[in-house]
Parts: sequence; C-alpha cells; structure tokens
Amino acid sequence: MQIGFYFDQQRCDGCATCVVACKQWHDVPAGPAAWLRVQTFEEGEFTKLWLGHLLAACYHCAEPGCVAACPTSAISKRAEDGIVVVDRAKCIPNCFACLHACPYKAPQFRDEPEARLEKCDLCLDRLEEGKKPIFVAVCPVRAIYAGPLDELK
Repeated sequence: MQIGFYFDQQRCDGCATCVVACKQWHDVPAGPAAWLRVQTFEEGEFTKLWLGHLLAACYHCAEPGCVAACPTSAISKRAEDGIVVVDRAKCIPNCFACLHACPYKAPQFRDEPEARLEKCDLCLDRLEEGKKPIFVAVCPVRAIYAGPLDELK
C-alpha cells in the first residue's frame, strides 16, 4: 500500500497555513529549508487573469531518484507504506546528490555549515498515532487529503 496525498488546486487560496504548521511541527527554523512549499503562479492581463497555487513537497515517488542518488543509503523507501524517509546520521553534510536527482526539489537543507538532508515524511509520527499529517489537519479550505493512494483516487 502506497501512502500519499492529494492536492485540490481549485480549493487552495495560497494562505500557506500548511507551510507554517509544517515548519512549526518539525522545528524547522525560518530560512531556506521548507519541507512543504506553496508555489503561486499568475498569468494573463487585466480582466483575463489566472492565479493558481501548487503544493510542492516530497511526492514519495514510486521510484525515487533521491534514493538511487544517495551515496550512503541515507534515504530509503519504506516497503510497508511507500514513504520515503531519511536517516540524517548517515547523510553526508552538504552533499546535495539527492537534491540534484529530485525533479521536485523536495530535499531541503538549512543554511548552516554542516547542513544535512531533511524532507517531508508525511508526518510519520502523526500517522503512526492514527492522525492526519499536520499540513492536512490545518488546511482551512480542505485542499489537501492524505491516505492510501487507492482511496485517494
């Protein structure tokens, strides 16, 4: 069973509540590292404008390029639920091989001399308690859902 999330772009208003809650829950300080990001896109001209938001995070790919690129096997995909996890103790500081291999730029690094990989793990601690990931729980417009992919489809 693969666990993942579904993002309803038509519901998202770009408030970034999910981003703030994620940083707070995981003690990620202000700075460049954000396990979850909301990208905003604007197109068109006056009277014919389009504004959209896209949730950018680790998508826990079926065949994650970051896993194959990691020289120390610090990144792995859990067999029981497909969540891509990191053993930060095995991570080589400032290696960035995983970041270069990920088309979504999900691997994140803090702005510090010995920066090690950190990324979304779908709030594994909350999932193990039977709770929703924090970014799902706090979304005021219910634009994000998480669970088994078969159910989300």
